[in-house]
Amino acid sequence: MKVAIIDYGMGNLRSVLKAVERTGGIPLITKNHKEIEESDKIILPGVGHFRKGMENLKHLNLIEILNNEVLVNKKPIMGICLGMQLMMEHSEEGDVEGLAWFKGNVIRFNVSDKYKYKVPHMGWNSLIYKTKNIISKLVNEYYFVHSYHVVTTNVEDILTTTVYDYEFVSSIKKDNIIGYQFHPEKSHLPGLQLISNFINSVNV
Repeated sequence: MKVAIIDYGMGNLRSVLKAVERTGGIPLITKNHKEIEESDKIILPGVGHFRKGMENLKHLNLIEILNNEVLVNKKPIMGICLGMQLMMEHSEEGDVEGLAWFKGNVIRFNVSDKYKYKVPHMGWNSLIYKTKNIISKLVNEYYFVHSYHVVTTNVEDILTTTVYDYEFVSSIKKDNIIGYQFHPEKSHLPGLQLISNFINSVNV
């Protein structure tokens, strides 16, 4: 499986590349339209500011090609952390529109006790499964680093939630699109299993 890892200047791309290699995929870090078209699957990673992420995607003319491959050609895509957040309609971080592949917004954590619950939410946390899915079979802990989280108006798109002071959406799925707020590439064996399932499964 050829896996295009989208290079828009906002992610720990080498970690994702190594994880894909370890799970049997053929990874390519790219912003080249032809290489994205020729890939079997896509990963949209991301670490950083939402507005900057959208600006970079626009500057590199990646939005049209991603929309075509994901929405028209139905190519499987995985969003990681900021990559998942960019799939939403809007973010408070920079007050900017996203790709709008999912209904909903991205908001900053509003914790009740700022001493007990530090923001960013950083470290290992568990998932509460809302929907059974071939990609996400494992019940285990995964590694999070984020100050913002997704709020979606479509409950059926919620794959898992996680509790950090309160329950928030930690992964989403619709058709050929899946997004993880946590970092599978940093989550040791459980994370590698998720990436392996994504790469080697016929459907997302």
